[in-house]
Amino acid sequence: MDPFMRATIDEARAGLAEGGIPIGSVLVHNGKIIGHGHNRRVQHGSAILHGEMDALENAGRLPASVYSESVLYTTLSPCAMCSGAILLYGIPKVVIGENQTFMGEEQLLRERGVVVEVKQDAECIALMREFIQASPELWNEDIGEEG
Repeated sequence: MDPFMRATIDEARAGLAEGGIPIGSVLVHNGKIIGHGHNRRVQHGSAILHGEMDALENAGRLPASVYSESVLYTTLSPCAMCSGAILLYGIPKVVIGENQTFMGEEQLLRERGVVVEVKQDAECIALMREFIQASPELWNEDIGEEG
């Protein structure tokens, strides 16, 4: 398995172990992880700390030139908020673990020139299916649905 996708899955599992939602992400620049994170909405009582947002936050302030040469990996198709951050910072490529349990804004990303690669990774799919089945209310809250 791609080591960066492995890192996103490890992040997702860390979030689940903390009582949160199992979505992980890493930001990669020149073959090195420069930011990593996982969904921490539950753990921090946050409205915005999705996995991708946490990875970007943990990468810290970066020049536009770094974002424009980076790849964002995420276990799950990015929602509208996370896709907006990808577009805002000009990240040119996103590698997604799976989009079967949730289809985010992939079409928008593609329309705006972002290369989107979806792996349909069995481990990512199983992790989300199990979580959604066990915690549907929390999942619906995370994606902004009433359930």
